[in-house]
Amino acid sequence: MGASHGSLLLIYAVIAIAALILLITRFKVYPFLVLIIVSLLLGLVSGMPMDTIVKSFETGNGNTLGHIAIVVGLGTMLGKMMAESGGAERIATTLIARFGEKHIHWAMMVVAIIVGLPVFFEVGFVLLIPIAFNVAKRTNKSLLLVGLPMVAGLSVVHGLIPPHPAAMLAVQAYHADIGKTIAYGLIVGVPTAIVAGPLFALLVSRYIKLPEHNPLAAQFLGSAEANKDAASKRELPGFGITLFTILLPVILMLIGSWADLVFTPKTLPNNLLHFVGNSDVALLIAVLVSFWTFGAQRGFNRAQIQKFCGDCLAPIAGITLIVGAGGGFGRVLMDSGISKEIVNVATSAHLSPLLFGWLVAALIRLATGSATVAMTTACGIVAPIAAASGAQVTPELLVLATGSGSLIFSHVNDGGFWLIKEYFGMTVGQTFKTWSLCETIISVLGLALTFALATVV
Repeated sequence: MGASHGSLLLIYAVIAIAALILLITRFKVYPFLVLIIVSLLLGLVSGMPMDTIVKSFETGNGNTLGHIAIVVGLGTMLGKMMAESGGAERIATTLIARFGEKHIHWAMMVVAIIVGLPVFFEVGFVLLIPIAFNVAKRTNKSLLLVGLPMVAGLSVVHGLIPPHPAAMLAVQAYHADIGKTIAYGLIVGVPTAIVAGPLFALLVSRYIKLPEHNPLAAQFLGSAEANKDAASKRELPGFGITLFTILLPVILMLIGSWADLVFTPKTLPNNLLHFVGNSDVALLIAVLVSFWTFGAQRGFNRAQIQKFCGDCLAPIAGITLIVGAGGGFGRVLMDSGISKEIVNVATSAHLSPLLFGWLVAALIRLATGSATVAMTTACGIVAPIAAASGAQVTPELLVLATGSGSLIFSHVNDGGFWLIKEYFGMTVGQTFKTWSLCETIISVLGLALTFALATVV
């Protein structure tokens, strides 16, 4: 009975994931609802006691959101303050001046890596796209040449580098060291972003021509002119202070991860550094600092700052709910015994934990469309396997392998796909040839470089 029941569970899991894809892509049902419905049905058919199914989903949902909702909310506020104060524009103009118009695609990648650190991909994209439109217009270059390096930079940070919310969850799940993860993430992420961003953009922008008129760009450039008049009255923040404010949470987290090297563990200064280096606390401190550097010092009053904070949270509510539901689905997979069956199959297949982490995340990404859901769900499945396999695997590298997998081939069930298609004014076919391909390069190259790093560390 055991073996046949086990293989039945795996078949149910495959059907559940297929149902997820079909309902989201074909029937356009809202992903949050689909994840709840499929999770409950999966619990029922796999024979979980009825009174525990909902509880299981709620537990997974709550565990995921408990951390991520705080990180998303604070990160979005920080991003909003940067946008409203003109900090984003200051970074763009400084980099155009620094890199020169000829190398502007490199500048856009650097901006995206910096700005993308505290915020979700979608939030970073919405913050930076006005900069991309402005830069493309000023330098008279294709939006693809300017925009692709930007989305590549955002995507790499999203999957590989804490304090990004998705990467932070993986760090927790695998019990990785956050400082090492940031360091390894940069070693793997920067070369990956260079290939998938500026180099790929140079190549692809020769073959794909975007339409002359882009209504969205016109709207941003129009408002940019109006904003410029307002901004000329209000001084832009300095480059140094802008950079400091955005990187403050990263600096604090790094300090926290080095606490044991500086002070004896369990002493007050050591505990204080760990406390300040916690991602929630670090982001909170950065947001409070931004109220001064991007708010009060730029002439915004308390009511305006309050309004910015309130306004920016509405668009991310949907993302947050879907991510939570993804965590709930992962928990049902665990509690129904399906994860355990996947563990058995994986251990008998003798895949290396790194490759397994990448593969699980890649499959969930293709199924659900969300890199964050892919990463959160995959961590729940892979962490117990990595622990049980007995193979010596560096947890920080597991974060990178899972993150790389979660970025593979973005297609029609990914919100980011439509976001990029609409803003860039592309057809679905052009979006596949540019954005989807860019994501796949990041995923495969990220895995390859993680394996290369594994031979060294």
